[in-house]
Amino acid sequence: MKTYITGTGLYIPPYSISNEELVESFNQYVDNYNHQYANEIEAGNREALKKSSAEFIEKVSGIKSRYVMDKKNILDPEIMTPVLPARKLGEELTVMAEMGVDALKQALNEAGIEANQLDGVIVACSNLPRPYPALSIEIQHGIGMEGGFAYDMNVACSAATFGIAQAVGSIKAGLGSKIAVVNVEITTAHLNWRNRDSHFIFGDVATASIIEASDIPKGYEIIDSKLYTQFSTNIKNEYGFLDKGEYLAAEKDLYCDLKEPTTDKLFLQNGRKVFREVCPKVSEIITTHLEENNLQADEVKMMWLHQANINMIHLILRSIAGKQADPSIAPTVIDEFGNTSSASPIIVFHRFKDKLQSGDLGVMCSFGAGYSIGSVLLRKV
Repeated sequence: MKTYITGTGLYIPPYSISNEELVESFNQYVDNYNHQYANEIEAGNREALKKSSAEFIEKVSGIKSRYVMDKKNILDPEIMTPVLPARKLGEELTVMAEMGVDALKQALNEAGIEANQLDGVIVACSNLPRPYPALSIEIQHGIGMEGGFAYDMNVACSAATFGIAQAVGSIKAGLGSKIAVVNVEITTAHLNWRNRDSHFIFGDVATASIIEASDIPKGYEIIDSKLYTQFSTNIKNEYGFLDKGEYLAAEKDLYCDLKEPTTDKLFLQNGRKVFREVCPKVSEIITTHLEENNLQADEVKMMWLHQANINMIHLILRSIAGKQADPSIAPTVIDEFGNTSSASPIIVFHRFKDKLQSGDLGVMCSFGAGYSIGSVLLRKV
């Protein structure tokens, strides 16, 4: 019996922030900062901050806007982070669970199955709201699914493809025949909005996919998955539950540190190293994966790639399909959504999966912190 992706869902947050809006807020923060520390800057004891521009953001990333769960506070130069009121756990769905439930209900509807027909729910994302109870179990409860199992997993931006591989593995192991993979991302909360090099990167979203074993072909057949990890600190987010004790040990104030533009606890990346090291490895993984399945690069009709950076997407496409490759082979949504971490290849798949014809081959690939790379070969039924 083969496995298929039979339905997908996409939850889009209520607000969008354009580059122009973001830059206006950021530059106001820069003016305030440079004015506040003018004497130290003049004395050479502190570096002045540089302003950003919409043109700079689009050139280096391809991003024009991003969806967010809270716009007002992100754009407030005195706050610059999403402020989402806490919800009483167990009395109402938490924000991330609500997002995941919305996306999952869409995916279930497209797959034509009921919640109680699911055997499992895997939440695969970059940032989980709490250690326990698992967000996946809350989502399982939120859709009215009784029985089965649910668990959370985190492989940063590669979590979706790793989650799909785990779903397929669970089905092959006899743990069920229908498993949902949900990717909920409020990446705006792990982002340092005061860092010029990265303040524009991320957006919020939730996606869901139904992985199903069936005797009747439908959706997209999952041909094979290939997973790869290698330790690197070039992309990192070290904000965690031990921070309070670590900051007390260092006689530092956590809140004050997080107001600094160069805090090392929130998202940080060495963009140039990531570009140089990740792109060739992604191309190698996809090429090897195709070869292992006796497939050629010219058979690939579409690549649903992680929307990390427009220049990375173009380079990976050219490396695999040739310098004259049609850009439509690797469609993008990064201009509208920004980088949405684990959810991004699912957004592209959701938006463009109907463009292929029966029998067409596609590759879903994610890559990110770890380093982690996941490749999934798919064929449209």
